[in-house]
Amino acid sequence: MGRALSSRNFNGIFGLGGAGLLRYAAIMMARVWRCAIIVLLFSVFAAAQRDDPVPDPRAIVISGHARFTVLTPRLIRMEWSEDGKFEDHASLVFINRRLPVPDFKAATAGDSLNIKTNQLSLRYRSKDGRFSADDLEISFHLNGQQVTWRPGIEDKGNLQGTIRTLDGVKGSTNLGSGLVSRDGWVVIDDTGRPLFDDSDWPWAIARKAAPHQDWYFFGYGHDYKAALGDYVKVAGRIPLPPRFAFGAWWSRYWAYTDQEFKELASQFREHDVPLDVLVIDMDWHPTFGVRWWENKKDSSDHVLGWTGYTWNPLYFPDPGEFLKWVHEQGLKSTLNMHPASGVQPFERQYPEMARAMGIDPATKQYVPFDIANKRFATSYMDILHHPLERLGIDFFWLDWQQEPDTSLPGLNNTWWLNYVHFTDMEREGKRPLLFHRWGGLGNHRYQIGFSGDTISVWDSLAFQPYFTATAANVGYGYWSHDIGGHMPGEVSPELYTRWIQFGVFSPILRTHTTKNPGSERRIWAYPEPYAEIMRDSYLLRYALIPYIYTAARQAYDTGISLLRPMYYDWPESPEAYEFKDEYMFGDDMLVAPITSPMAAATDLATKSVWLPPGTWIEWFTGAVLRGPAKVERSFGLDEIPVYAKAGAIIPTQPKMLHTGEKPIDPLILTAFPAAHGASRLYEDGGNTLGYKHNEFASTLIQQVRDKNTMTLEILPAEGSYPGMPGERRYEIRLPLTWPPAEVTFDAHPVPFSRDGAVPGWRYDGDHLSTIVSLPTQAVARKVSIKLMFPPQLMARQQLLEGAAGKIARLKRAMAMAENSWPNGWAPDIMLDTAQTGNRISLHPENALQELERLDSNLPEVIVQLEKLAEELSKMPDNGEGYGFGPQDQVAAVRKAIAHLATH
Repeated sequence: MGRALSSRNFNGIFGLGGAGLLRYAAIMMARVWRCAIIVLLFSVFAAAQRDDPVPDPRAIVISGHARFTVLTPRLIRMEWSEDGKFEDHASLVFINRRLPVPDFKAATAGDSLNIKTNQLSLRYRSKDGRFSADDLEISFHLNGQQVTWRPGIEDKGNLQGTIRTLDGVKGSTNLGSGLVSRDGWVVIDDTGRPLFDDSDWPWAIARKAAPHQDWYFFGYGHDYKAALGDYVKVAGRIPLPPRFAFGAWWSRYWAYTDQEFKELASQFREHDVPLDVLVIDMDWHPTFGVRWWENKKDSSDHVLGWTGYTWNPLYFPDPGEFLKWVHEQGLKSTLNMHPASGVQPFERQYPEMARAMGIDPATKQYVPFDIANKRFATSYMDILHHPLERLGIDFFWLDWQQEPDTSLPGLNNTWWLNYVHFTDMEREGKRPLLFHRWGGLGNHRYQIGFSGDTISVWDSLAFQPYFTATAANVGYGYWSHDIGGHMPGEVSPELYTRWIQFGVFSPILRTHTTKNPGSERRIWAYPEPYAEIMRDSYLLRYALIPYIYTAARQAYDTGISLLRPMYYDWPESPEAYEFKDEYMFGDDMLVAPITSPMAAATDLATKSVWLPPGTWIEWFTGAVLRGPAKVERSFGLDEIPVYAKAGAIIPTQPKMLHTGEKPIDPLILTAFPAAHGASRLYEDGGNTLGYKHNEFASTLIQQVRDKNTMTLEILPAEGSYPGMPGERRYEIRLPLTWPPAEVTFDAHPVPFSRDGAVPGWRYDGDHLSTIVSLPTQAVARKVSIKLMFPPQLMARQQLLEGAAGKIARLKRAMAMAENSWPNGWAPDIMLDTAQTGNRISLHPENALQELERLDSNLPEVIVQLEKLAEELSKMPDNGEGYGFGPQDQVAAVRKAIAHLATH
């Protein structure tokens, strides 16, 4: 087939700013198996894979008019053809059938064929007619019970996949079928899909007219990860987006001039908000004052002004200069495109395009849009799009999918536009990036998805975590939502803040809204505390990019998307299916976004969360929770329900204004407590195809803790890529630790340094974390740090659990209590207790006594607040004009009490 087809608070608990040698080695050998598998996957799949739709003949069994291809022990292709001729061209979905031949046995007895792998048993009674329940069955075992499939059986347990768009959706909607099912099997009917020809740029062709069937049986039981892993082997891998795509995107439907875009980008910098992508909506080209209700049409009978390829000089007098400026700021740009109207005579490119399609430009006959026509598609890219790319446009937003049919039966415009644009970029040697809607199965090869114009309500936000995670069931792991929703555009500050927080823990963080003057998506335009919380959320997103990018590489290797349902890891737990609005974000984080408003009386949002087996650390509070368990937790506006696996080591980066601003120096590693743990950092050039050709590096990080000792090792980087840094600094953050008695780096003492000198260690009392800063090291050498903790402190480890959350809520509650002024204010004991973290930072040696005092004081703080509320409730409104009467003051104090009483 060829390569064209491949393809609040960041300052919270997370962001804190021995054993003998033989036993240590044994523990690490036994416990880092997952990372070893990842290493193997990196090496196995690093080389560029050339897809081959023709299977190994040894995998094929023919019986009469039927052909069976054993692709894996649990995946069988089943074909029936009236004329006995079978299809070896790639289809739109299945592009690679040349897999290692699995062990299987095939035997015939009379007119019956039996095929057995170590997982499946297929029986077929040969006849001339189509497959039916009378002649074909496949059986396997699921949880000790035999399951038998026959044609016509309904897949009742299908876990769904995704749909083309969320345009106009208010809340939830039905989703299409996926590749995994609680029934244990899924059948993909590929019969009606077009095929690819064998040309240099493979093109869609129709299937033969003779009656035929072309099915794929996936019999993976509840091993959903294996099903998806094998799916990407036969249907193509999930391409790795450029690294910048995981930064923030600014998008709004508005007629911006080049100057306004420059001012907007400058405002991002002035407000210290990072940004990577400027989305330029449709007004970059002439729109002729488009008003849909006027129903003005162009010569193609489409709304005049939607389609365009010519820059509007009123808005962009010098597009090249503007795009040069964009790149100088470290930003990328994309243009909104609606190609439905073809090329109209008023376009600057019309004469050339007309001649390319055999039309005399003098006739002013428009060039119809026909993307299935290879001649048109080639000219479409060469004449209309490549010049824009040379000018500085980095990728295109294809914002059109209203007319599904192309001139080739069975081929829809969305699917084929995605293919043409994506593979065109790849043929040019670029790492492709596309922004468009889902075109159907097989479109996992052409990211990123634009989910469309949702309604801006809480119900829409509540549906998106489930929608995004479920799309992993068809490998479509990169949905980009309109953060804040689309229509009518205006949202409450609380809803927008929660939508941003979900965006941080979603594949793509892109704000958007309709053309509504009353809407606002600039986070700094919102009042405090919303603006500050949203800014902290942006900073958190950028800190997480090394973790996210590593997970994106794993998606390429394994078919398991960055954001995936809980049942992938816990398929036999009913709660993994019940709690649809929580998901795994990479391997080490569980996220359950807040998608409903806070209670007015408390300013807290409650959330029911299912925690799978194991120990989980609540990111923003430091609470240690043990599963399996259903828990109900409360969260302030600046808190997100994120849970890290015990032992997880999360790689992050320092603050950046855009993803390419500077190297990751220092590499920041947050190691959550457990007896052992390991992680891996993946890196590459960020925006080339080298990731497919061994141009990347991976670094294993591992930790082990035993009694009073903790050791963390950063192993030498494996592999290389152009531009790879040869050295970097490291910062190790250890939440839920006591101040150490001793810290060593490669067996050399590391001094205590409250001012952050390097090398040195310091203690963050607000977040109860030890922070170790190391000097510049060669990435090719092993780095090891060891910490010794006082035994008397380690015996009181539980005192640390959740204490960071108590300190954070004390500060927030104190601000609420101060709102009782002038009739009241925060009690002195509250101020004293809220200063606990600060005092610990200044004097870590007093950490134990301070935390004991914290727990001792909290009940009395609540008592004093209760007394204050009672006093305020008895006060008359003196009419002093403060605009905040006694009843409001009572409410503020009650909120403070609620915040403290829940922890």
